[in-house]
This record gives sequence, C-alpha cells and structure tokens, in this order.
Amino acid sequence: MAYLNEAEHAQVSAAVATAESASAGEIVTVLAEQSDGYSDIQLAWSVLIGTLALVVYALMPDFYLGWIERIFGGWNHEWTTREILSLALTGFVLKFLGTWLIQLWRPLKFLLVPGPIKGMRVRDAAVRHFKVGAERRTHGRTGVLIYLSMREHRAEIVADEAIASKVSAEVWGEAMADMLTHIRQGRIADGLVAGVRDVGAVLAEHFPRAEDDQNELPDRLIEV
Repeated sequence: MAYLNEAEHAQVSAAVATAESASAGEIVTVLAEQSDGYSDIQLAWSVLIGTLALVVYALMPDFYLGWIERIFGGWNHEWTTREILSLALTGFVLKFLGTWLIQLWRPLKFLLVPGPIKGMRVRDAAVRHFKVGAERRTHGRTGVLIYLSMREHRAEIVADEAIASKVSAEVWGEAMADMLTHIRQGRIADGLVAGVRDVGAVLAEHFPRAEDDQNELPDRLIEV
C-alpha cells in the first residue's frame, strides 16, 4: 500500500536535499506499512483463549455436559472418560481456530499487540534498515535514518556512530514531536518534512557542511 503520491515523495526528497545542504550529515527516510507480522502474538492469544476454555470446562464440567445433552436431546447420558476428553479437546481447537481467524482482521490484530512489543519491533526494524541503508556508508559516519511505521503508529530516529557520540537520543525528541503532530492529522508528507527539517538543524549545528562535501546517500523516500 502506497501512502504518498509522486508529488509528496518529491516534497520529502526536496526536504532531505535542503537539510543536507547545510550539514555533512546524510538523512535517509523510510516509510513502512508495518514493522512485523506479529504471528507469535497471534499464536499466543489463540493458545491463551483455547486454554481458558479448557480451564472453564474443567471448573464447570456438569454445566457444559448438561448443555450438550440438551442440545442433542440426550437422556442423562453416561459420559465416558474418552468422550469427556474429546469434548475438551474439541473446545480447545474451536476456540484456538476462532481466535486465530478473527485476528486475520488486521485492525484487531494490531490492537491486541501490547504497546511495548510494538515499540521494540519498530525499533528493531528501524535498526535493521539503518544497518542496510545508512550505517557506515558515509565517509564521516554521519548517516541518520528517520523511520515511520504506519500500522504501529510509531517512529524512530537512528544515527550513525559519529552523530550518536555527540547528540543524545533526547535531542531527537523535538523532531519526533513535530513529525508526529502532522502525521496524527493525516499529513504524512508534512510530518516527514518537519522531522527532516529538525534533524537537519541538529546536524548543521554539530556537523557543518564542508566545501568538498558530497551527497553519499540517496535523498528519496523509501516506502516498504
């Protein structure tokens, strides 16, 4: 799914070029649909709901067995151990499959992912993209990645060694705040432009552009 049109891509690329014109830093922007599939979380919820069904069945067996008898018109059926265990297993499987299938609706699936896990997965994805696209790929190790993950509603800024040694993570807070203010209102391109502008200002302060500086990384926005 493409979130930005051609004109908006050009808007972000132009912002990157402008920000880099005043510093030796190189800014890479990545816009992701999502950072992880969260299949493990989907599995965990399915197992949990299935297990809870088993627990309830174990606590109130007479209720469920009587309910089944009424459905099938039974007359005080004498339940064997095999039948009881088969019903328990059937209930677990049905609850497991039902929970798994309902989570195929992505809005619900992402709603059920705990916030801290989303944060960790987005951070991990940002670091992976940084290692591939920016880390140690500039002469002065001055690459910065701005990463936005739409499904998780989270963003990350990852900096190369030379920048991280001079600029603390807290400094990027203003850039993150400016970026997310626009994005929450649906203006994704404007948000990325604001983030790029703020990151560029920090880079210009700590790493001013030299006369022989060259553009070492592409300015274009990467959508994944």
